[in-house]
Amino acid sequence: MHVMAHPLGHIGRKTIQTTNHLLDLFAFFYRIFRLFFNRPKEGRVLLRKIILEQIYFTAVQALPVIIPIALIAGSMLIFQFARISEHYDLGKTAVFIIVRQLGPIVTAILVILRSATAVTIETSYMNVLNEPEALEMAGLDPLRIICVPRLIGITTAVLCLFIVFDIVSIIGGYLVIWILTDVPIGNFLMQIVKAITGADIIAGIVKALCFGIIITVNSLYQGFRGKKQMIDIPVGTSKSAVECVILCLVANIIISAVFYL
Repeated sequence: MHVMAHPLGHIGRKTIQTTNHLLDLFAFFYRIFRLFFNRPKEGRVLLRKIILEQIYFTAVQALPVIIPIALIAGSMLIFQFARISEHYDLGKTAVFIIVRQLGPIVTAILVILRSATAVTIETSYMNVLNEPEALEMAGLDPLRIICVPRLIGITTAVLCLFIVFDIVSIIGGYLVIWILTDVPIGNFLMQIVKAITGADIIAGIVKALCFGIIITVNSLYQGFRGKKQMIDIPVGTSKSAVECVILCLVANIIISAVFYL
Protein backbone atom coordinates (compact mmCIF):
# COMPACT_ATOMS: atom_id res chain seq x y z
CA MET A 1 0.00 0.00 0.00
CA HIS A 2 2.85 2.35 0.87
CA VAL A 3 4.57 1.54 -2.45
CA MET A 4 1.39 2.41 -4.35
CA ALA A 5 0.85 5.63 -2.39
CA HIS A 6 4.14 7.17 -3.47
CA PRO A 7 3.52 7.26 -7.26
CA LEU A 8 -0.12 8.17 -6.72
CA GLY A 9 0.90 11.04 -4.47
CA HIS A 10 3.42 12.23 -7.08
CA ILE A 11 0.75 12.14 -9.78
CA GLY A 12 -1.66 14.00 -7.52
CA ARG A 13 0.87 16.74 -6.74
CA LYS A 14 1.73 17.14 -10.43
CA THR A 15 -1.96 17.36 -11.31
CA ILE A 16 -2.54 20.06 -8.70
CA GLN A 17 0.55 22.00 -9.86
CA THR A 18 -0.54 21.80 -13.50
CA THR A 19 -4.08 22.91 -12.66
CA ASN A 20 -2.82 25.84 -10.59
CA HIS A 21 -0.44 26.84 -13.38
CA LEU A 22 -3.23 26.79 -15.98
CA LEU A 23 -5.44 28.87 -13.67
CA ASP A 24 -2.58 31.36 -13.23
CA LEU A 25 -2.21 31.63 -17.01
CA PHE A 26 -5.95 32.17 -17.40
CA ALA A 27 -5.95 34.84 -14.67
CA PHE A 28 -2.99 36.56 -16.35
CA PHE A 29 -4.81 36.53 -19.70
CA TYR A 30 -7.94 37.93 -18.04
CA ARG A 31 -5.91 40.83 -16.62
CA ILE A 32 -4.54 41.61 -20.08
CA PHE A 33 -7.95 41.17 -21.74
CA ARG A 34 -9.56 43.69 -19.38
CA LEU A 35 -7.09 46.31 -20.59
CA PHE A 36 -8.65 46.16 -24.07
CA PHE A 37 -11.64 48.02 -22.65
CA ASN A 38 -9.48 50.59 -20.85
CA ARG A 39 -8.11 53.02 -23.43
CA PRO A 40 -6.47 56.04 -21.85
CA LYS A 41 -4.80 58.56 -24.14
CA GLU A 42 -1.42 58.11 -22.51
CA GLY A 43 0.87 55.78 -24.44
CA ARG A 44 -1.33 55.27 -27.51
CA VAL A 45 1.42 56.19 -29.95
CA LEU A 46 3.86 53.87 -28.19
CA LEU A 47 1.23 51.11 -28.19
CA ARG A 48 0.67 51.33 -31.96
CA LYS A 49 4.41 51.41 -32.57
CA ILE A 50 5.00 48.23 -30.56
CA ILE A 51 2.08 46.43 -32.27
CA LEU A 52 3.46 47.21 -35.75
CA GLU A 53 6.97 46.21 -34.71
CA GLN A 54 5.68 42.92 -33.30
CA ILE A 55 3.70 42.12 -36.46
CA TYR A 56 6.73 42.97 -38.60
CA PHE A 57 9.05 40.76 -36.54
CA THR A 58 6.65 37.84 -36.12
CA ALA A 59 4.98 37.78 -39.55
CA VAL A 60 6.94 39.71 -42.18
CA GLN A 61 10.42 38.60 -41.11
CA ALA A 62 9.20 34.99 -40.85
CA LEU A 63 8.08 34.85 -44.49
CA PRO A 64 11.51 33.78 -45.86
CA VAL A 65 11.30 30.81 -43.48
CA ILE A 66 7.66 29.77 -43.72
CA ILE A 67 7.31 30.05 -47.52
CA PRO A 68 10.03 27.46 -48.33
CA ILE A 69 8.69 25.16 -45.59
CA ALA A 70 5.16 25.48 -47.00
CA LEU A 71 6.37 24.83 -50.56
CA ILE A 72 8.31 21.73 -49.55
CA ALA A 73 5.52 20.34 -47.37
CA GLY A 74 2.79 21.06 -49.91
CA SER A 75 4.63 19.68 -52.93
CA MET A 76 5.72 16.52 -51.08
CA LEU A 77 2.23 15.76 -49.82
CA ILE A 78 0.55 16.47 -53.15
CA PHE A 79 3.17 14.41 -55.00
CA GLN A 80 2.78 11.40 -52.71
CA PHE A 81 -1.02 11.37 -52.69
CA ALA A 82 -1.33 12.18 -56.40
CA ARG A 83 0.46 8.90 -57.17
CA ILE A 84 -2.27 6.98 -55.37
CA SER A 85 -5.13 9.34 -56.24
CA GLU A 86 -7.27 6.43 -57.40
CA HIS A 87 -7.58 5.40 -53.75
CA TYR A 88 -8.03 8.88 -52.25
CA ASP A 89 -9.85 12.10 -53.05
CA LEU A 90 -6.80 14.33 -53.56
CA GLY A 91 -8.62 17.57 -52.70
CA LYS A 92 -10.15 16.26 -49.46
CA THR A 93 -6.85 14.67 -48.45
CA ALA A 94 -4.94 17.91 -48.99
CA VAL A 95 -7.51 19.92 -47.03
CA PHE A 96 -7.47 17.40 -44.17
CA ILE A 97 -3.68 17.26 -43.86
CA ILE A 98 -2.60 20.80 -44.82
CA VAL A 99 -5.48 23.08 -43.84
CA ARG A 100 -6.80 21.25 -40.80
CA GLN A 101 -3.65 19.87 -39.19
CA LEU A 102 -0.26 20.70 -40.70
CA GLY A 103 -0.80 24.41 -41.34
CA PRO A 104 -1.80 25.43 -37.80
CA ILE A 105 0.85 23.28 -36.09
CA VAL A 106 3.78 24.28 -38.33
CA THR A 107 2.82 27.95 -38.05
CA ALA A 108 2.55 27.74 -34.27
CA ILE A 109 5.92 25.98 -33.92
CA LEU A 110 7.63 28.54 -36.14
CA VAL A 111 6.17 31.43 -34.11
CA ILE A 112 7.19 29.69 -30.87
CA LEU A 113 10.77 29.22 -32.08
CA ARG A 114 11.10 32.83 -33.24
CA SER A 115 8.74 35.01 -31.22
CA ALA A 116 7.86 33.13 -28.03
CA THR A 117 11.49 32.74 -27.05
CA ALA A 118 12.22 36.36 -28.01
CA VAL A 119 9.28 37.69 -25.97
CA THR A 120 10.24 35.60 -22.93
CA ILE A 121 13.85 36.79 -23.08
CA GLU A 122 12.80 40.41 -23.65
CA THR A 123 10.34 40.51 -20.75
CA SER A 124 12.77 38.63 -18.51
CA TYR A 125 15.43 41.28 -19.12
CA MET A 126 12.84 43.99 -18.49
CA ASN A 127 12.02 42.30 -15.21
CA VAL A 128 15.67 42.02 -14.21
CA LEU A 129 16.31 45.68 -15.09
CA ASN A 130 13.14 46.85 -13.25
CA GLU A 131 11.61 48.39 -16.37
CA PRO A 132 8.00 47.63 -15.30
CA GLU A 133 8.60 49.68 -12.14
CA ALA A 134 10.04 52.49 -14.29
CA LEU A 135 6.89 52.50 -16.44
CA GLU A 136 4.72 52.69 -13.33
CA MET A 137 6.74 55.66 -12.08
CA ALA A 138 6.10 57.34 -15.45
CA GLY A 139 2.36 56.88 -14.95
CA LEU A 140 1.95 54.03 -17.45
CA ASP A 141 0.49 50.58 -16.84
CA PRO A 142 3.26 48.01 -17.56
CA LEU A 143 0.76 45.33 -18.59
CA ARG A 144 -0.88 47.70 -21.07
CA ILE A 145 2.39 48.88 -22.61
CA ILE A 146 4.22 45.53 -22.60
CA CYS A 147 1.53 42.84 -22.89
CA VAL A 148 -1.38 44.25 -24.91
CA PRO A 149 0.58 45.17 -28.08
CA ARG A 150 2.42 41.85 -28.07
CA LEU A 151 -0.83 39.94 -27.68
CA ILE A 152 -2.40 41.82 -30.59
CA GLY A 153 0.74 41.66 -32.74
CA ILE A 154 1.54 37.97 -32.28
CA THR A 155 -2.08 36.80 -32.61
CA THR A 156 -2.51 38.82 -35.81
CA ALA A 157 0.78 37.47 -37.13
CA VAL A 158 -0.17 33.84 -36.42
CA LEU A 159 -3.43 34.27 -38.35
CA CYS A 160 -1.63 35.87 -41.30
CA LEU A 161 1.11 33.22 -41.36
CA PHE A 162 -1.47 30.45 -41.20
CA ILE A 163 -3.21 31.85 -44.28
CA VAL A 164 0.13 32.25 -46.09
CA PHE A 165 1.14 28.68 -45.25
CA ASP A 166 -2.11 27.22 -46.59
CA ILE A 167 -2.05 29.24 -49.82
CA VAL A 168 1.62 28.55 -50.54
CA SER A 169 1.32 24.86 -49.65
CA ILE A 170 -1.68 24.24 -51.88
CA ILE A 171 -1.12 26.58 -54.84
CA GLY A 172 2.69 26.56 -54.66
CA GLY A 173 2.82 22.80 -54.18
CA TYR A 174 0.45 22.33 -57.11
CA LEU A 175 2.63 24.50 -59.38
CA VAL A 176 5.82 22.70 -58.32
CA ILE A 177 4.31 19.29 -59.14
CA TRP A 178 2.80 20.57 -62.40
CA ILE A 179 6.07 22.12 -63.60
CA LEU A 180 8.68 19.63 -62.38
CA THR A 181 6.92 16.26 -62.64
CA ASP A 182 4.59 14.36 -64.92
CA VAL A 183 2.39 13.09 -62.09
CA PRO A 184 -1.28 13.50 -63.09
CA ILE A 185 -3.07 15.75 -60.62
CA GLY A 186 -6.11 16.61 -62.73
CA ASN A 187 -8.28 19.53 -61.63
CA PHE A 188 -6.63 19.67 -58.21
CA LEU A 189 -7.47 23.30 -57.42
CA MET A 190 -11.16 22.73 -58.21
CA GLN A 191 -11.12 19.71 -55.88
CA ILE A 192 -9.67 21.93 -53.14
CA VAL A 193 -12.43 24.51 -53.63
CA LYS A 194 -15.07 21.80 -53.35
CA ALA A 195 -13.39 20.15 -50.34
CA ILE A 196 -13.00 23.26 -48.18
CA THR A 197 -16.00 23.88 -45.96
CA GLY A 198 -17.11 26.76 -43.75
CA ALA A 199 -16.09 24.68 -40.73
CA ASP A 200 -12.51 24.49 -42.09
CA ILE A 201 -12.30 28.27 -42.39
CA ILE A 202 -13.83 28.95 -38.97
CA ALA A 203 -11.74 26.24 -37.29
CA GLY A 204 -8.58 27.66 -38.88
CA ILE A 205 -9.35 31.15 -37.60
CA VAL A 206 -10.18 29.82 -34.12
CA LYS A 207 -6.94 27.79 -34.02
CA ALA A 208 -4.86 30.77 -35.13
CA LEU A 209 -6.42 33.05 -32.51
CA CYS A 210 -6.08 30.45 -29.74
CA PHE A 211 -2.48 29.67 -30.67
CA GLY A 212 -1.60 33.36 -30.74
CA ILE A 213 -3.14 33.91 -27.30
CA ILE A 214 -1.50 30.79 -25.83
CA ILE A 215 1.94 31.65 -27.18
CA THR A 216 1.83 35.29 -26.10
CA VAL A 217 0.31 34.80 -22.65
CA ASN A 218 2.60 31.91 -21.73
CA SER A 219 5.71 33.73 -22.98
CA LEU A 220 4.87 36.93 -21.11
CA TYR A 221 3.92 35.02 -17.97
CA GLN A 222 7.22 33.13 -17.91
CA GLY A 223 9.10 36.36 -18.54
CA PHE A 224 7.41 38.30 -15.75
CA ARG A 225 7.54 35.53 -13.17
CA GLY A 226 11.29 35.07 -13.61
CA LYS A 227 13.50 35.93 -10.70
CA LYS A 228 15.75 38.95 -10.63
CA GLN A 229 18.80 37.11 -11.92
CA MET A 230 20.24 36.81 -15.41
CA ILE A 231 21.03 33.12 -14.97
CA ASP A 232 17.31 32.29 -14.65
CA ILE A 233 16.46 33.65 -18.11
CA PRO A 234 17.61 30.62 -20.22
CA VAL A 235 15.72 28.19 -17.98
CA GLY A 236 12.53 30.25 -18.17
CA THR A 237 12.86 30.62 -21.95
CA SER A 238 13.26 26.88 -22.48
CA LYS A 239 10.32 26.13 -20.20
CA SER A 240 8.19 28.71 -22.00
CA ALA A 241 8.89 27.21 -25.45
CA VAL A 242 8.12 23.65 -24.32
CA GLU A 243 4.89 24.69 -22.61
CA CYS A 244 3.79 26.68 -25.66
CA VAL A 245 4.22 23.62 -27.90
CA ILE A 246 2.35 21.33 -25.51
CA LEU A 247 -0.53 23.77 -24.96
CA CYS A 248 -0.88 24.44 -28.70
CA LEU A 249 -1.00 20.70 -29.45
CA VAL A 250 -3.67 20.18 -26.79
CA ALA A 251 -5.66 23.16 -28.09
CA ASN A 252 -5.38 21.80 -31.64
CA ILE A 253 -6.82 18.45 -30.57
CA ILE A 254 -9.68 20.07 -28.64
CA ILE A 255 -10.64 22.49 -31.45
CA SER A 256 -10.46 19.73 -34.08
CA ALA A 257 -12.67 17.53 -31.91
CA VAL A 258 -15.22 20.33 -31.48
CA PHE A 259 -15.46 21.11 -35.20
CA TYR A 260 -15.00 17.71 -36.84
CA LEU A 261 -16.32 15.03 -34.46
